[in-house]
Amino acid sequence: MPKQIISIDPITRIEGHLKIEIEVDGGKVVNAHSTGTLFRGLEIILKGRDPRDAQLFAQRICGVCPTPHAMASTLCLDDGLGVVPTNNGRIMRNLIYGADYLQSHILHFYHLAALDFVKGPDPAPFTPRFEGDYRLPQKINDAAVAHYIQALEMRRTAHSMGSLFAGKMPHQPAIVPGGVTSVPTQELIDKFAMHLAVLQKFINEVYLPDVVAVAEVYPDYFGIGAGCKNMLCYGVFDIDSSKDYGKRKRFIPMGRFIDGKVLDVDPGKITEDVKYSWFSSGSGLYPGKGETVPDPNKKGAYSWVKSPRYDGKVYEVGPLSRMVVTHLKGANKKASDMISSTLAHFHADTGALFSVLGRHAARAIEAKIIADTMQEWLKEIKVGEPACAVAKVPDTGVGMGLTDAPRGSLGHWIRIENKVIANYQAVVPTTWNASPRDDRDQPGPIEQALIGAPVPDPQNPFAPVRIVRAFDPCLACAIHVIDPKGKELAKFKIS
Repeated sequence: MPKQIISIDPITRIEGHLKIEIEVDGGKVVNAHSTGTLFRGLEIILKGRDPRDAQLFAQRICGVCPTPHAMASTLCLDDGLGVVPTNNGRIMRNLIYGADYLQSHILHFYHLAALDFVKGPDPAPFTPRFEGDYRLPQKINDAAVAHYIQALEMRRTAHSMGSLFAGKMPHQPAIVPGGVTSVPTQELIDKFAMHLAVLQKFINEVYLPDVVAVAEVYPDYFGIGAGCKNMLCYGVFDIDSSKDYGKRKRFIPMGRFIDGKVLDVDPGKITEDVKYSWFSSGSGLYPGKGETVPDPNKKGAYSWVKSPRYDGKVYEVGPLSRMVVTHLKGANKKASDMISSTLAHFHADTGALFSVLGRHAARAIEAKIIADTMQEWLKEIKVGEPACAVAKVPDTGVGMGLTDAPRGSLGHWIRIENKVIANYQAVVPTTWNASPRDDRDQPGPIEQALIGAPVPDPQNPFAPVRIVRAFDPCLACAIHVIDPKGKELAKFKIS
């Protein structure tokens, strides 16, 4: 049987537009290309503006994960403006960010990925769908469909919780250079704790058991979608405010895993290649010196996503990366115990983590440890003490903001000249994961993860879409386009 080319354009139930083209031979994927189909130009829009506008504009990169962009941009401005957040400001940032993490992980499992394994009723939003390979027993399947509805309420609860300190969610104005603009009160703390208790109950009694229930019926997906197995994590939830990112203590630590070792991260080794991207920018540039020069007619290119690399190597980012680094660094006993017990429950070794189910398990475990730790952070707020330090814009400066969004490592870089933004660059999680081939022709993480995926029925390529959705791609972050005249830019056939 000759090789077949299958194009899934766009992949549905993700944020934004992603095209996946796979080459199938003998019922398995032998080659793959990941294509971001729109251009992101927020970096160009920010040029010439007051640096303090950056965190508000950067949030508009995405409507699903604006809070991570507020955090990365504000960390970048803390650095560029030379301001250190107050303790209350740092803690309240973590709580706002934690609320976003919880809603994002619940959103991903129930509303974006679970329907790859759970068969819902025929009306929308449960259709259209690829057919076949739905294995859950009817009772468990029906319960999971009910939890889909319950999870919508949990997302609302998480947003309501975050808005207590953020003012509103998801686009929030409170996280600013020097801390947050809101004033902590005991009433707000008590309300936050009340919402958090509801979310903890859902995570413990519904989310974690549902992930295990799916894994028990689909154990083969512990062996599907491994990818590059190199893991990168900037770390998230600052415990101190050290200017040196490498020395800053974070609840989830900075680190990377490669060749069986956990190593440190040197931000200076981050670059972006554009050989196969629709950009005529310089290739292999450090983001602090990055360029945004679109070239839609570039020959040989096939994506609007650039190709971030660390020291020339391909790295996956996201919850799996964070949990692998956290576990192997021994940074969180609860996380390590849950990872070890999960592997023992499925009689699996650590290699099973690098898989579709490994990514889903990592998100659920991370949601659990973050929610539990947020209880402790609430107790650290000092009512009556300031939540923000004064920040002034310098004539010139450079800044870097590194954090981890729910979907993975997120970095913002700024250069200030004459008190305005001279250059701004953002390297987002899906730019790492959905990147095309780089200057050395190395496939990106999703492209590598698709190799070997089973495709018994070309009309229903359910394994490849399960792999892609396990990464929780956010193409709105990785690519962006605007046409003020409302011109139709493209048509897509949804599979």
